[in-house]
Amino acid sequence: MILTSPHFENGGAIPVRYTCDGGGINPELQIQNVPDGAKSLALIMHDPDAPMPGGFTHWVVWNINPATAVIKAESVPAGSAEGATSGGNAHYVAPCPHKGTHRYIFYLYALANTLDLPAGSSAARVKKEIEKYLLAETELMGTYKRINEK
Repeated sequence: MILTSPHFENGGAIPVRYTCDGGGINPELQIQNVPDGAKSLALIMHDPDAPMPGGFTHWVVWNINPATAVIKAESVPAGSAEGATSGGNAHYVAPCPHKGTHRYIFYLYALANTLDLPAGSSAARVKKEIEKYLLAETELMGTYKRINEK
């Protein structure tokens, strides 16, 4: 399974448009080679460099149709559900590091089932369910440093 973005390369800088210094919208993500037998996909965006225990989760989405080839910028796949970020909100939270360059990792999971969870569920709860049905996983990492670091 492969996860890419037309806006940044793996390990490259995330453009300002997709951060708190820009439009604050999610970048387009492209999905390839989903394994046969996948019934759904899940996506979690995480900043392991955030200065809090366990980092900061920026986006949690599940029950994405496995036929999805593109998650467009500023959108959530139709029929999917969003979970709570580390900030408690159930939507994309743009990269906004307080100091230095942070890594933002988009984890994509192919699952053998859909997840029977209510919208707004915590990332921890979603991850626990992902473990039950995991077929394959991949990741895409981008970096960001604030334009005018405070």
